[in-house]
Amino acid sequence: MAFRAGLLAVLLALGLAISPAFAQIEERGPRSDGPEESTLRNTLPGGGDPLGIVAPLARRGIEFRLSYITDVLGNVRGGHRQGWINQGLFEPSLEVDFEKLAGLTGLRGYVNAFFIHNTGRIRRDYVGGVNTIAAIEAMPRIRLSEAWLEQRFADGVVRLRAGQIAADVEFLYSDLSVMFLQSDFPTISALNLPGGGPAYPLATPGLFVQIEPNDRFNFRAALFNGQVAPQGLNNEQVRNRYNTNFRVSDPGLIFAEARFQANQEDQATGLARIIRLGGWAHLGRFDHSYRAADGTLLADASNAGAPLRRRGNGGLYAVLDQQLWRPAGGDPLSGVSVFGRVSIAPSERSNIGFYADGGLVLANLLPSRPKDRFGISATYARFAEGVRRYDSSFAQLNPDAPNRRSSETNLELTYLAEIMPGFDVQPVITHIWNPSERPGRNALVVGFRTRILY
Repeated sequence: MAFRAGLLAVLLALGLAISPAFAQIEERGPRSDGPEESTLRNTLPGGGDPLGIVAPLARRGIEFRLSYITDVLGNVRGGHRQGWINQGLFEPSLEVDFEKLAGLTGLRGYVNAFFIHNTGRIRRDYVGGVNTIAAIEAMPRIRLSEAWLEQRFADGVVRLRAGQIAADVEFLYSDLSVMFLQSDFPTISALNLPGGGPAYPLATPGLFVQIEPNDRFNFRAALFNGQVAPQGLNNEQVRNRYNTNFRVSDPGLIFAEARFQANQEDQATGLARIIRLGGWAHLGRFDHSYRAADGTLLADASNAGAPLRRRGNGGLYAVLDQQLWRPAGGDPLSGVSVFGRVSIAPSERSNIGFYADGGLVLANLLPSRPKDRFGISATYARFAEGVRRYDSSFAQLNPDAPNRRSSETNLELTYLAEIMPGFDVQPVITHIWNPSERPGRNALVVGFRTRILY
C-alpha cells in the first residue's frame, strides 16, 4: 500500500508541477539506441516523411522513433545442439514534450513497446548457457515496455520520473558496451533478481530520481516494484504476457548509482571518461542456496524440507568507460576506448556471486567509414559459492549427477558497418566456454545483425 500511495502521489505532483524550461534528454536503451542524425529520415527523399506528419508533430512536441533489429545466428559447434535461428525486434517509441504541447513546463512523457518474433532462442535452445549472446532474445510476443511521466526541477538539476520503468535503461550499463550483441542487463542481476528484474523485455512500476548539479557528476536512484510477474512455476514472460500487470504491492527493489564523468562534450579535446559506482537491494525473501529450513542439505532429497529463507538480497557494481585515444574533432565514443563492469553479490542467496565484462572498441578510424566500429568483448560469470556447494553435495549423494556449475565465459568479436544512415549490418562471432547446462561442451556462435532506425 505504501508503494502504491507513493507512486500515485508522485504522478499527481508531476502533473501539477511547474519548473524551468524543458530540455531534451538523450535516451539510452539496448534496443533502439543511436543518435537522431543516424536515421533513415536523413537519407530518404523528403526527410522520410511522405505523409508530411513528422515535422508538424515535432513542432507540437511529439516525437516518435521506429527501430527494427533482426539477428541471424547459428550455433555451429558444442552446446545443446547445432542449428540456426532468426529473431527480430520491432520497437516503436513515442516521446511527448508537454511544454510545447500544453504549456506544462518541464514535463514530458514516454512510452515504447516491443514486437518480438523468433524461430528459436540461441542461448536457451541451442547453447544452454546463462550469459547473454544476443540481447534481443525473448519469447515471441507483443508487449508494452516503458510508460512514464517525468518532471524537471531547478533548471534541470533534478529529474523525477514515475510510471512503468526498466532498470537496464538507467543503471548498470556502459555506453561503449551497447554496440555488442551480448550487451545487456548483466548476468548477475538478471539471474539474482526475481523474474530477471525490471529489464528487457519486462518493466515494472517505479519511481526514479536524478540529481545532476553539474556536467561532471550525477546521482540517480529508483524504487521499483520487486516482482515483474505473479508467482508461478512457468516463465515470467508467460506470467506477465503483455507486460501490463502493473504490480505495485510486492516487496521493493532499490537501485542507486553515482556517476562521475569528464570530457563528454563533442568539442572537448581531452580523453572521455565515465565512472559509475552503484548497487541494488531487494527487500523480499530469498531461498538459501543449499540449506533447508530444518538445517539439512537441500541436495539430500531423502530428508530435505523447504529451503531456508532469508530477508533481502543485493549487490554492488562499478563500471568504467575510458577513451584511450581521441581523434581530432572526435566525440566521446570515437577513437580507441575500453570499458569494464564488475559486480558482486551475497553467496548464499544468489545464483551468480561474481560478474565481470569488458572490451575494446575502435571507432571512426577510417575517414571513408566514419560511423563504423570494431569491437572485442569478454563476459565472465561465476556461480555463487552456495550454488557450487549445493552441486558438490548433490554429486556426493548422487553418483550419476551432472557436472557441477562453476563459471561461464563468452568472447565476442564484431564489426558494425553503416551501410547508410539508419541502416547497419553487423557480423559477429561468439565463443562460449563451459555453458552452464552443458559443461565442457564449448560452443561457437556465428551470424550477423541488421538494424534499421527511423
